Amino acid sequence: MNSIFFTRLFRLFILLLFQVLVFNHIHLLGYITPLVMGYMVVRMHRGTSRIAILVWGFVTGFLFDIFSNTAGMAAASCTLIAMIQPVLLEMQVPRDSAENLIPSFSTLGFWNYAFFVFLLMAALHSCFYLLDAFTLADLTLTLTSILGGSVLSTFIIVCIELLTQTKKEKTHH
Repeated sequence: MNSIFFTRLFRLFILLLFQVLVFNHIHLLGYITPLVMGYMVVRMHRGTSRIAILVWGFVTGFLFDIFSNTAGMAAASCTLIAMIQPVLLEMQVPRDSAENLIPSFSTLGFWNYAFFVFLLMAALHSCFYLLDAFTLADLTLTLTSILGGSVLSTFIIVCIELLTQTKKEKTHH
């Protein structure tokens, strides 16, 4: 076992704790709820194997499902963003960047990182809320939940990133 595994396990515990106890109780306009547990997948290193990313994504979603009683919707959503995270990351980073690059402000730049996070959160919320509704009968409500949740989650993740940025990363910024 290496330190990366324990760092990810600690991050998973903290994210699930905040998601279940705080973020699940935020319902802006009655429909907009942030799904910040996707941050677990956002922070995966560039060189992490696809299987490891998929396993971490599925486990994150599965644990969220257990504590939030969402019947597999989060597991499916987190697994989906775990599938597309390496592709989106490769599109954002320069070709000659390090193999173990961690997506952050210092490695991608503020706007590229925010766009990267927003795309992943949009995919997560789209999958989650389309599975939740399982119909297009009330499309405006579903789209409001998807867009609002994506924007709110991106904002929260950017704030988390700003708060947890190390001094070394701040000097390179």
